[in-house]
Amino acid sequence: MTDATAASRFPVDESVNETGQRQVSSSIDFGPQQITVLSGPEQRCLQTARLLGLAPSVESRLADLHVGRWRGCALSDVRPADLAAWVTDPAFASHGGESVTELMSRVRDWLESLTVDRCRIVAVTHQAVVRASIIIALDAPPKSFWRIDIAPAARTDLHFRGHAWTLRFVGRPCS
Repeated sequence: MTDATAASRFPVDESVNETGQRQVSSSIDFGPQQITVLSGPEQRCLQTARLLGLAPSVESRLADLHVGRWRGCALSDVRPADLAAWVTDPAFASHGGESVTELMSRVRDWLESLTVDRCRIVAVTHQAVVRASIIIALDAPPKSFWRIDIAPAARTDLHFRGHAWTLRFVGRPCS
């Protein structure tokens, strides 16, 4: 949770707030396996990883959905017609940022890069990246993007089964 999330604003590169710090638990057991820890480049991702006791490498493909000129704006500051187009048309990007389909392409590239290496990956990232990953795993249409609600500090598990990603768990609390 960040102040932007709490105020229904599009995020800027900000830290996790006090509520977010309480949401993240350092008691996650990732098991005895060797893990690779990756993080989106934003402060909130890196801070969350540290709160979890992890030392991540930054992966740019785990960056949040780029919302262009809406960055830092309250939802109420955006024209209702633009918001409606944004949540119904996955190719919409008139805000000057990234469309949902562009985000999904970026996340798909990242997921495909992971299928070569067999180690366990922990990725500290954003709700939008998690949504895109779920849609890719389920081979669901991009218009389903906004129908998935991911809570802050939730854990989602995906598993690669030789030829495709599968969804194991979604929205599990981190603790």
